[in-house]
Amino acid sequence: MTTVLIVDDQELVRVGLRVILETHGVDVVGEAGDGATAVDKASQLQPDVVLMDVRMPVLDGIDATRRITAAGTEAPRVLVLTTFDLDEYVFESLRAGASGFLLKDAPRTELLRAIQVIAAGDGLLAPRATRRLIEDFTRRRATVPPVVDDDALEDLTPRERHVLELMARGLSNGEIADQLVVGQATVKTHVGHVLAKLGLRDRVQAVIRAYEAGLVQPGGGAVPSG
Repeated sequence: MTTVLIVDDQELVRVGLRVILETHGVDVVGEAGDGATAVDKASQLQPDVVLMDVRMPVLDGIDATRRITAAGTEAPRVLVLTTFDLDEYVFESLRAGASGFLLKDAPRTELLRAIQVIAAGDGLLAPRATRRLIEDFTRRRATVPPVVDDDALEDLTPRERHVLELMARGLSNGEIADQLVVGQATVKTHVGHVLAKLGLRDRVQAVIRAYEAGLVQPGGGAVPSG
């Protein structure tokens, strides 16, 4: 059974989420009304997934996410809950280590699926929506030319670099496999190599790294190598 910690500063939201999750067999191991309490409870309870609100008192969801995920691969995975899908705070939460995001007005079936996806270790939720969020924020804060000479990126093989570009453009493993004319198992291996070489936790962080390094530009174009 998947275990979940609910973090939101509104009690009615927490109660509503608990009812939905427990009705569908998810084990809610705790609740928190602010980021600081969330960090403490995540450490104590070690849930599979933390449902994290962004704007909260004491400590916001961004800093709370950063502290929770600092434990590395053994840390609970964070699913950010937000009111707006193009919110710079959501982008910062993803940079801080969150494994995905979900709108608060999403249907319950989507919430339940999202929790299972995150708990299973799949990092990128609704990839095209995530890409739009990253591209929008990148455009608004782009004040310097992108850096393309990331040393870690140089360790990638040409095929791994191509896979990273396709990931950043929002393609799923199946879509990447179709484009490269290979099996999904091969794509999964390439994705694993990319994450390992770049020292990243999941696909969300890989997409962010690709944009921040200038490997992919807002709008979906890849930066030519060499």
